[in-house]
Amino acid sequence: MKRVKDDLDRTMKQVLKENPRLQEGLDKAEQAWDIAFQIYDLRKKAGLTQTQLAKLVHTKQSNIARIETADYTGYTLKTLEKVTKALKAKLEIKIVPSQSQTINP
Repeated sequence: MKRVKDDLDRTMKQVLKENPRLQEGLDKAEQAWDIAFQIYDLRKKAGLTQTQLAKLVHTKQSNIARIETADYTGYTLKTLEKVTKALKAKLEIKIVPSQSQTINP
């Protein structure tokens, strides 16, 4: 099994080397996945259904379901603020420089 993982890692490195833009897509997908699962976990810990959270946020249940979908990236900062406030949570956003890129003025 370790050999399969090593082969997969080598293949991914090669593919990303050949197509660096693919890494951007993977990073964006990882962020969306992370946001979706954080909201889902907070909602579950609060003992709320999607419908109950939607009422607190003044939106539809389908919008909460969409936000909790790992491939959804169409939310706004305002929406995330409303959802986190309803979940009695704090929204934190960080911008971190990429290790592989430098900014030239």
